[in-house]
Amino acid sequence: MTPVLDDTFSRPGSVVSLLRTTIGLYLRDSGGWMPTKSLTDLMELLDVPVDLTRTALTRLKQKGVLTPDTRGGRKGFGLTEEAHAMFSRGDRRIYQPRNMEPGDNWCVISFSVPESQRQRRHQLRRHLSWIGCGTVAPGLWVCPDFLREEVVGILRDLDLQQYAVLFRTETPEVAGDIRSTVQKWWDLDYLADLHRKFIAAYSTVATASVPASAGTFATYVRCIDRWRVIPYVDPGLPDDFLPEEWPGKECVELFERIRESHEQPSREFVLTML
Repeated sequence: MTPVLDDTFSRPGSVVSLLRTTIGLYLRDSGGWMPTKSLTDLMELLDVPVDLTRTALTRLKQKGVLTPDTRGGRKGFGLTEEAHAMFSRGDRRIYQPRNMEPGDNWCVISFSVPESQRQRRHQLRRHLSWIGCGTVAPGLWVCPDFLREEVVGILRDLDLQQYAVLFRTETPEVAGDIRSTVQKWWDLDYLADLHRKFIAAYSTVATASVPASAGTFATYVRCIDRWRVIPYVDPGLPDDFLPEEWPGKECVELFERIRESHEQPSREFVLTML
């Protein structure tokens, strides 16, 4: 397994998560390298002391995300090849969340991993859950078919292809109400709560005439850091599979407004800190 399959090791709002989000947003835009001083200065604007940022930098280096790199006599960090791939996958998830349409295909994942590989079996379940797959039974999972390539990547990185079979299928046939059945496959209460908490936290953010300032930077980084989990764990199920008054659409529209207003001013501010 590669050291960076997906960034599931940091809790949104934690120091490591805020640093990881800052790196994902701005390090690639600054030529793939950023001075350590710039990183610590930016994190101070997120109310993170320098010593905690340095500890988080060490952890991200150990996790295979960052690599030390000195340029022009200035100490700094670049991204590993695996981290570039991770952030590229994250870009698609974070900025282009997808939803199933009526009639779209599903992917069914059947696997039977031997007891001698139970640690990798645990990792498989954790990563399938992280990318938005639902659990039909312990060795039978399901997701929108547009997530198939991500499932294949997980199986490959864990070297478990020989223990799994993928099927493409149309809408599953179930006894009773499909909404009630889907509630057993995914924790929809948890997903709805993520959407509603994001809406509650960011519905009052101003999205007109946003300046290139430290405040704009801090708001945007914290917004992305909180948002980035949602398009991973929410698979984008069809409307007729979801409860009434599902908050997903409102949440996505709010995020898109904040991104449109804050993305460029935040980037302009970061450039002044390099």
